[in-house]
Amino acid sequence: MLTIFGAAGSGSVPVEAMLTLHGIPYEVIEAITWEDEAARKRVEAVNPLRQVPALVLPSGEVITESAAILIYLADLYPEARLAPGLGNPKRAQYLRWMTYVSAAVYALVWIIDDPTRIVASEEQAPHVVDRIRDRRADCWRMMDEQITPGRYVLGDELSVLDLYVAVISRFAPGRTRFYKSAPKMAEIVRRVDADPRLKGFWAKRFPFHEGWEGSNPSLSAL
Repeated sequence: MLTIFGAAGSGSVPVEAMLTLHGIPYEVIEAITWEDEAARKRVEAVNPLRQVPALVLPSGEVITESAAILIYLADLYPEARLAPGLGNPKRAQYLRWMTYVSAAVYALVWIIDDPTRIVASEEQAPHVVDRIRDRRADCWRMMDEQITPGRYVLGDELSVLDLYVAVISRFAPGRTRFYKSAPKMAEIVRRVDADPRLKGFWAKRFPFHEGWEGSNPSLSAL
């Protein structure tokens, strides 16, 4: 049994989606770290950064960082066909974009969640948040301009990269702006949203409520 420290509407969701698609048993220890000090302390036992997701393997080994977890699991279960394997000509771009989404887009959550971590006064915080949202939108635009997708980012087969983009693109500045910034990926994430194999999963872990495309209900500040 795999154990995931995670939360609905968070970066653990693409990991959970991958395991759900492949029918791999897992347990989620719910930890809404951006709202609850007790949750942060609970996660600290496995991740000193006190952030989710964190994956605990049956051996007790811990893996953190959403992109690393997804890459590891996709390689661990190659029969799931959710990532290009070694030797596959698409492998390089797969690794490139997995790391890009993590480093250029998702990593900014740490600042936007609490701008006072880097600014001297609360008065500056709204300006920082606006600039980070602009930066995120611009990063999506640059990625969209450089990919040649099929039905999915890497071609015609679903990969963990598509799950990753579909979830992270729901964070601020939200899907409405993402669609404008990344029109090619807009069609892809809509396809992932509508995947019938994930209908029940999305309803539980990242629901599509009314008006969801303009905001993130779980990470409303992000």
